[in-house]
Amino acid sequence: MYESSKYGNFLTVLLIIIIIAVVGLIGFFSYRVYKKYSTEQEANKFVSNFGQNIKPEDKDENTNNKPGEIDNDPLNNVQTVETNGTTGKKQTYQGFDVSGTIEIPAIKLAYPILTKPSKSAIEKSVAIIYGPGPNQPGNTVIIGHNYRNGQFFSNNKKLAKGDKIYITDLTGRKLSYTIYDKFETEENNTDFIVRSTNGAREISLQTCTDDGKYRLIILAKCDLDN
Repeated sequence: MYESSKYGNFLTVLLIIIIIAVVGLIGFFSYRVYKKYSTEQEANKFVSNFGQNIKPEDKDENTNNKPGEIDNDPLNNVQTVETNGTTGKKQTYQGFDVSGTIEIPAIKLAYPILTKPSKSAIEKSVAIIYGPGPNQPGNTVIIGHNYRNGQFFSNNKKLAKGDKIYITDLTGRKLSYTIYDKFETEENNTDFIVRSTNGAREISLQTCTDDGKYRLIILAKCDLDN
């Protein structure tokens, strides 16, 4: 009788532990889903209102976009450089300076482009690591994390040649870019970063592969320069 009662108590405790673990897992995954949803909603709202927040007189003001260094972030080992910047009124997103916005309809992506790619910044959105800035002649490199929850550049692997990317700068000018190349490369390869575009406006999107061993690169050229 005593042994039966002891066994029953053990099963009760085990059941309680299992229930707590299941509730904890449900709570954890629910929080991740909510966080992704709220982040994307906030980013989409910012992108939607971005052009409306630019007044005609703002286009004559100058800003100097100077990306900083990535704080030992594994996403990129390339040293960042200063950019020439764009004209327009300074805007911020969650406390970080913004250089423009990026939209990729094929993967339903819409995010502010942050000016400085610090470790904390690229946990909030995508950011410029090199180049003259949005819609400027030359190669502007934008980096973003590849998270399992699908945020930021996680779905870049689904992009293909011919897909469109839309960049809006601080003047409110929105230009379309067409993807013409997609490849993986070693993390220490900088050839695609420091390259001549012969005066054309190009953007390079960089993120890590799913296993983190390589870098996934997307190259796109402005349709006005084709």
